[in-house]
Amino acid sequence: MPEPHAAQTRALADLRVDVVGDGRVGNAVVAGLRGAGIDVRGPLGRGADGEGVEIVLLAVPDAEIEAAASAIAPGRLVGHLSGATTLEPLAPHEGFGIHPLMTIAGGDASFAGVPAAIAGATARALETADQLAVALGMAPFQVADADRAAYHAAASIASNFLVTLEWFAEELAATAGVERAAFAPLVRATVENWQEHGAAFALTGPIARGDDATLARQRAAVAERTPQRLALFDALTDATRALAATKGRVSS
Repeated sequence: MPEPHAAQTRALADLRVDVVGDGRVGNAVVAGLRGAGIDVRGPLGRGADGEGVEIVLLAVPDAEIEAAASAIAPGRLVGHLSGATTLEPLAPHEGFGIHPLMTIAGGDASFAGVPAAIAGATARALETADQLAVALGMAPFQVADADRAAYHAAASIASNFLVTLEWFAEELAATAGVERAAFAPLVRATVENWQEHGAAFALTGPIARGDDATLARQRAAVAERTPQRLALFDALTDATRALAATKGRVSS
């Protein structure tokens, strides 16, 4: 039996794709599709009309998707790579979406094994999104337009807010003369435990143990050394207590 990647690539073999948007994402997608043997042009500048191709993939900022889609001639399948944007800005085209759940640092980024949220205005459009995602080596899953904002907010919480929390930890640790690198193994292990077991069973520390005395000393240190973060510490404490309560048992 052929590998799914090979089968999907063959399904796209007779179709031509334009990628519009000459940024990091556009360059990475062009390289990935070309590497999969797909007939792709680009990355093209904004204003490209899709003449001579069946599929146009817009790798432009969210605010520019509608304008870029309006320049595309009728009859093409038109997709975007946004996580937060619905398919509405692609109308009246037969629209689809592919959002690689990753950060893209450069045009040589690999999509291999990356989860991807897909959507399609029609069954054909959804199939096209699935085929392109798999051809790039990604693992697609569907997210409906009505769920798009919640999905993207979850992605921001998982990535951006995590960085903000590590900034808080770095800032507080610096007052004790400890560099951020010392916490990296702990952060990695915590993320791996969360991935494997879920949040409730990955939770450790004084709140999970019910150690209010230690927590009080921590809060006093935050209040003294980074008072501008005390409200954040208290909010996180409340949220972590709620998480610990879902566990139904004490963890160390």
